[in-house]
Amino acid sequence: MKKILGVIIASFLLISTAKAEMTYGFGLMTGQVSSSGTETEGTAADTSVRSKSFDEFFLGADIFAEKELVNGVSIGVSYVPVDVELGSGKRTDSSAGADDTSEADTGTRSASADLSNLITLYGNFPFGDNGAYGLAGMHFVTVSTSETLPNSSYSDEDIYGALIGIGKKTGKSKIELFYSDFEDISISSSGGNTNKVTADADALTLRLSLGF
Repeated sequence: MKKILGVIIASFLLISTAKAEMTYGFGLMTGQVSSSGTETEGTAADTSVRSKSFDEFFLGADIFAEKELVNGVSIGVSYVPVDVELGSGKRTDSSAGADDTSEADTGTRSASADLSNLITLYGNFPFGDNGAYGLAGMHFVTVSTSETLPNSSYSDEDIYGALIGIGKKTGKSKIELFYSDFEDISISSSGGNTNKVTADADALTLRLSLGF
């Protein structure tokens, strides 16, 4: 979280130093986020690896601050105040082979992961004279986990991502289509079994925005 707050402060300082008029606004977005991951059991009795993939449709909104420079390039920062779900799952394990019933690896396990506090630093790079532009930027986001496990838990993880796309500006409104690729994550559980989860995610997003 400290890193996220640092990004927000640095972003506004960067934009405020640009010698151009500030534009504020909001955006509405929709798209699909695709993620895949594996869980490796950390017990001596079970070293199995489980894999799963998700394709989640999402709706969201953001707020942004942006400045257009003298050469037509715009720089900005946006913040998504709502979480984007990566996926969730549940399974029930049973074991009748343990010498001691209390040591049996049994129970219902559930887990979910979300992208939280998504901040994007971006640039718009115009081409032609019809309002079209290329879009590139960088995401900063926290992968928040929520799980129900017998003896362990996973911590949240801050990760980066990159985006590239195209857009068109008409007056104060814009429409954009962009692809985002987030870095791989690798987290180990604490307490109980030392399980390990690795995962990656990417997204395709259509965004409409309006500035004031």
